[in-house]
Amino acid sequence: MSDNFPPESGGIGSRGSRSPFRKNFASVRKNREFNYLFKKGQNLVTYAFVCYYKPNKRRTGRLGVMASKKIGNAVKRNRARRIIKEAFRLANPLFLEKTDKRYDFIFVARGKTPELDSKQIYGLLIKQLLPKL
Repeated sequence: MSDNFPPESGGIGSRGSRSPFRKNFASVRKNREFNYLFKKGQNLVTYAFVCYYKPNKRRTGRLGVMASKKIGNAVKRNRARRIIKEAFRLANPLFLEKTDKRYDFIFVARGKTPELDSKQIYGLLIKQLLPKL
């Protein structure tokens, strides 16, 4: 039986291995935290997403991603969340280099988000969000 997995992954169902790409941000999970950022945070509106952000006093930044039913079915909503998270994962080291502050981010996907790829979202993050931090 040939194994197509890299040796460090351990294959399907392995429990001891961790991904080489560790998150260096936590999740915004509670409804009151989302509402607080919507009311008190600054916002950035693009054709692909709306971003609310505010500095926090924690050691790590936090990320929340939302996709409403207006986006489409569950497949499209999950794709929108995935590509925003991937673009943020790639852009986060640049955010950490630019400023010593840590931020809470909420991204709200828009109608075009599922048709885009993470490189386009990454470009928007670098061009429009990075200068504001």
